[in-house]
Amino acid sequence: MKIAIMGFGVVGGGVGEIISTTQASLRKRCGEEIEIAKILDLRDFPDSKFKCFTKDFNDILNDPEIGLVVEVMGGTKPAYEFTKQLLLAGKHVVTSNKELVAKHGTELLKIAKDKNINYLFEASVGGGIPIIRPLYSSLVSNELTDIIGILNGTTNYILTQMIKNGATFEAALKGAQENGYAEKDPTADVEGYDTCRKIAILASLAFGKAVDSEKIETEGITKITLEDVEYAAEFGGVIKLVGMTDRAENGVYARVCPVILKKDHPLAGIDDVFNGILVRGEGLGDVMFYGRGAGSLPTASAVVSDVIDIVKHKHKHIELGWTEGEEGYLRDANEQSFRFYVRLSGKKSADFCREGFNVITLDGEKYANEFAIFTPEMTGYEFEEFKKAELSGCDILGSIRLVTE
Repeated sequence: MKIAIMGFGVVGGGVGEIISTTQASLRKRCGEEIEIAKILDLRDFPDSKFKCFTKDFNDILNDPEIGLVVEVMGGTKPAYEFTKQLLLAGKHVVTSNKELVAKHGTELLKIAKDKNINYLFEASVGGGIPIIRPLYSSLVSNELTDIIGILNGTTNYILTQMIKNGATFEAALKGAQENGYAEKDPTADVEGYDTCRKIAILASLAFGKAVDSEKIETEGITKITLEDVEYAAEFGGVIKLVGMTDRAENGVYARVCPVILKKDHPLAGIDDVFNGILVRGEGLGDVMFYGRGAGSLPTASAVVSDVIDIVKHKHKHIELGWTEGEEGYLRDANEQSFRFYVRLSGKKSADFCREGFNVITLDGEKYANEFAIFTPEMTGYEFEEFKKAELSGCDILGSIRLVTE
């Protein structure tokens, strides 16, 4: 089969490398050769071993011999219009573009189904970690109940540096950028938007109806301090940025936020740029997926796996996806209950020495006028009322949810 690649950056280059260097293996797996016929990119690559570059999308769209296109451009413009035109033209599409899948996946999957072709996106969540395929195949017989995951390697690296090496957020971010783990503009990572898109895809796929990523309550890690890290450690926990989703009556909950995980939690020991995803189901129990969540070859390998799947089943639509989620399907995340960590100054710690609360104090001059509490379990709304009723007149220096299971 002749294929095209749209976007020849880190992931696109990795896809080209894998396909060009494993031809014999691919032929054995697919039953035919996979030939890269066109590569779309606005840049020039004079030293590349590939000699099929184009800057005109129509060279791909209008080539009847190209039956599959790998979209690794990122973003939604022009990736959305290009992908839609390709699917309408009857060409299979494979992508790693989590923003596009989260925002337009419902529409694009429907077009693919109507055209009896495929739109696959294994690499959109977890990089090289196989999570999409298990959700629509291996685990499909289970009634899934919740998913919680560390879904962004950049933020996990930053928090690991803060926890293990005492680096400030700013220093850890700089190190992530110097090591190539963070973009020059890290907003999508550190503010939680990348994780949000990924949990929206997982929630949509796991529970069968579209979850709008733009409506998911999202908080990043920019407010996390070394003091928070130390209080969490004293309590026996670590801070991680997670995306989580839970089945609810007539809907689902979804949220992205920093949490404190006790050190015996399955996700607590996942460090550096690694990702981990914990899936729970009735009768299934807990299933963990772990690995590198980003990088050229891990992500490209997931893309090529989708390519192989399509080539092997090119005349068959692979059933996956979700239907539209009606108004109110995504429930208000503040209805959910958590314990809360709150770091305080200007109030006496003795005020909270009562049932259901844990009070943490730390030694050292910088902690002389502050302390932290862990509240009993309460909803987000109850926590807001608690702050008004009991924390007025004091400074709240930080607050984080605690995940206990």
